[in-house]
Amino acid sequence: MTARTGKPRKATPWLPLAYLLFLFFLSFRGNAQETPFKKGINLTNWFQANSAKEIQFSRYTKQDFEQIKSLGVDVIRLPINLHAMTKGAPDYTIEPLFFTFLDEAVTWAEDLNLHLILDNHSFDPIANTQPSVEGILEKVWPQMAQHYKDRSERIYYEILNEPHGISDAQWNAIQGRIIQAIRRHDTKHTLIVGATNFNSYHNLAQMPVYPDNKLIYTFHFYDPFLFTHQGATWVEPSLLPLANMPFPYRAQDMPGLPSSLRGTWMENAYNNYAQEGTVAKVKQLIDIAAQFQQSRKVPVFCGEFGVLMDYSRNADRVFWYNEVRRYLEEKKIGWTSWDYHYGFGLFKSGGSDLFNHDLNVPLLEALGFTVPPQTPYVKQPDNTGFAVYTDYIGKNIQNASYGTGTLDFYFDQKPNNGRYSLAWTGAEQYGSIGFDFKPDKDLSRLKQENYAVDFLFRGTAPAISFDIRFLDTKTADPNDHPWRAAVTVTPELVPFDGRWHHVRLPLSSFTERGSWDNGWFNPDGKFDWTSIDRLEITTEYGNLGQTKLWFDNLMISNQDTAKIYDTSVFTSAVTGVKPSLGKSEVKVYPNPAAGSLYLETTLPGTLKVELSNSLGTVVYRGTFAQKLKLSTASFSPGAYMLKVIQPNGQSITRKIMLQR
Repeated sequence: MTARTGKPRKATPWLPLAYLLFLFFLSFRGNAQETPFKKGINLTNWFQANSAKEIQFSRYTKQDFEQIKSLGVDVIRLPINLHAMTKGAPDYTIEPLFFTFLDEAVTWAEDLNLHLILDNHSFDPIANTQPSVEGILEKVWPQMAQHYKDRSERIYYEILNEPHGISDAQWNAIQGRIIQAIRRHDTKHTLIVGATNFNSYHNLAQMPVYPDNKLIYTFHFYDPFLFTHQGATWVEPSLLPLANMPFPYRAQDMPGLPSSLRGTWMENAYNNYAQEGTVAKVKQLIDIAAQFQQSRKVPVFCGEFGVLMDYSRNADRVFWYNEVRRYLEEKKIGWTSWDYHYGFGLFKSGGSDLFNHDLNVPLLEALGFTVPPQTPYVKQPDNTGFAVYTDYIGKNIQNASYGTGTLDFYFDQKPNNGRYSLAWTGAEQYGSIGFDFKPDKDLSRLKQENYAVDFLFRGTAPAISFDIRFLDTKTADPNDHPWRAAVTVTPELVPFDGRWHHVRLPLSSFTERGSWDNGWFNPDGKFDWTSIDRLEITTEYGNLGQTKLWFDNLMISNQDTAKIYDTSVFTSAVTGVKPSLGKSEVKVYPNPAAGSLYLETTLPGTLKVELSNSLGTVVYRGTFAQKLKLSTASFSPGAYMLKVIQPNGQSITRKIMLQR
């Protein structure tokens, strides 16, 4: 974050008349107010991107909002990396593309009469909140207020998620001034305000009586921490070695204390777990927020609560949710659980996250949700074509791109179809644009029926060959590998002349090319069209360098009907997204890695690191300066994506293979 420049602004004192009127208002309110919504979920990892152009907007649709509402949900909390949705210092002007996307989500919520919380989730759990954040907040929130001031009253503004490492006095004063900044543009919408110390219930009492009658006070609940965060890698120290903590406490089920936690605050929490890991203690802590609600006579909202699923027993996890949810409701505290998909989510671990097949039914019952009918998922051969990319990535497909270079899914200059094309430049060899099918696809019937990979392509000199390839799914067979079937796109196949060209590659023309799986395996005739994991566009034969590539209307289709609408010649650079770091700037070794992975850089400042597994779940999150040794012994063998991010937003993503 950039510090504010110029002279510090003096705090504006509350107007005495406004304050007296507010106290008068309080005296006649009687009992504590309730939130206008009752229960909901956090829709995470959607708008929590590093820029507007990195949002995979098609990750959710209005149908998802409808399905969420069918659970009995009346509110969605939408975490947004709001500060990254701007052009940066000094003005922090919000990108129009971000408003394009968010306006759609707001409209869906309005159409469905859902409450929608726009949560400023510009948040790093490791980095303390600096007082200079005020300089950003006072710029972004007036823009948001001006843009949404006339929309439904069911839209809410949450000023900042989990401020921490900043004093109560500093944060409370900043928050008060931001309330005033918003109110200069929007007096209609309710604001959500919270205390420091990660929105702790302990710090609610330190908050002032803000003279505003459209506020909801929020807190988060993750107690006992050793239970809710067992296996979490983003806390300090890491809880990755801890698993199967029981709730409530049962001496016979307690796991041993990992050696890495000895001598830390986690050891004290472990030793006190017999007292802390009880239903009575959970209720006692929630009572702190409930007492604040009663004494202040204000609405209070639990914005987050949950248990990480992969390292906890499901029965204990379900029991905890049931107790917490019931007690929040008993105290008339509205809530949104963390989260919908991903590690704290409502879906079963190891499934495909499909609404009609993979919901964790006992968990939904514990949360008091309406449980939709669930049937086993059975993969069937696709019998019709589908879109992979047409302005947006297609349904049930996730961005799985990796490598260096500049990749823009929303390039708005001279697309052949629709509003955008997909633009790519600067990638080094073996970089890939990846489209991960969720769940895996059976394309065997489409192959037999002469379907093809069909797309519009534009490229500039110097021409370079690249591969379009499918990867199948690695099975449990130790002799199986993720086999590739590919077609090489060459300058002889399609000109790199800056014009749009129609390219059609029949599935029958794809040939097996072998596999990379902790080493190279030559083709063995085992490629499986019935179990396709992903489609990739790959710089297999060298760096892109100055070559620029565009793709539009990428389809699996049996219709050879694509037309060229834009006949112009395009030669300018791909712009509009933050460029990636080069391999020379961040060294990652060895690869494959067994036991330890090393990262080295000569770049200044503190870099963020994220390691994600093949399901897209972040299994490690941390920071480093110059050098990092990351222990990989606790991670399962397989393919991972390692992302390194500079403070200015530049990043590099590498595909890493981990082995025992």
